[in-house]
Amino acid sequence: MATYLEFEDKIKKIEEDIIVARTKADEHAVEILEKKLEKEVEKTFKNLSDYQKLQLARHPDRPYAMDYISGLLTDAYEIHGDRHYVDDKAIVCFLGYIGEQKVMVIGEQKGRGTKDKLYRNFGMPQPEGYRKALRAARMAEKFQIPILMLVDTPGAYPGLGAEERNQSEAIAKNLYEFADLTTPTVSIVIGEGGSGGALAISVADKLAMMRYSVYAVISPEGCSAILWNDPTKVETAANALRITSDNLKELNLVDDVINEPLIGAHRQKDEAIRALGEYFITSVNELKQLTPAQRYQKKYEKIMALGSFQEGK
Repeated sequence: MATYLEFEDKIKKIEEDIIVARTKADEHAVEILEKKLEKEVEKTFKNLSDYQKLQLARHPDRPYAMDYISGLLTDAYEIHGDRHYVDDKAIVCFLGYIGEQKVMVIGEQKGRGTKDKLYRNFGMPQPEGYRKALRAARMAEKFQIPILMLVDTPGAYPGLGAEERNQSEAIAKNLYEFADLTTPTVSIVIGEGGSGGALAISVADKLAMMRYSVYAVISPEGCSAILWNDPTKVETAANALRITSDNLKELNLVDDVINEPLIGAHRQKDEAIRALGEYFITSVNELKQLTPAQRYQKKYEKIMALGSFQEGK
């Protein structure tokens, strides 16, 4: 059964009416209701607030990394473990093909249902997860295989064990090492990009976001708790943080926004998966027009240009 957010109530009602009309074989009513649905979707989704986009980014029906991997990858072979400690299930690494293009996919996987969420640690990687990602990236670099990174995490796991095994060092090393890769790299925020946990697999030649994804240094809940000590300020924090894809594209912090279906990837998964795959292939073909040295230089220039500074008077 589909899950509807509060602002999708009218859409839910129309879709339920369509089901009833189809049960009665009333094609005329179905046609009228589908036109009504189309108008309601456009009205609702073209006027979303930043907080509503955050809700969509976290939607339980939204496609996760494994949905994209299953929908895009052929001859897929999973890579396990960091060869130091354990296999972190919150990070998945697959070698395979998207179309004719060989690719290494590194993704953060949240999990569905209580059992799977616990298995995936709610998509919060531990140090060994980032080390597994780095191991896979080095393998791809050795054979000049393009890398696709799928970002979707509330943040790196903050537990005692993770800190004991150097969580911050693992993230910092990934930033350093991924910046140094010469094989084509594309990172895409598919849902929630939270803090350093997202940044650890975000350093790439091209960084893109799905239309309803978010990317932030801290969650709006965390921000409202720290700045106002008031959980009711979450919407205010979401607006102030400028976490949406449009905001970040405007600030030149991401390269592109991928136009997932207007009604959201959670309603039309196949179309969203196709859009991401097409973006990746197009991006890799563009990057292949450059030499490894040229890609390296462009990535360096992009990283050094991040941020805006103004001297005080």
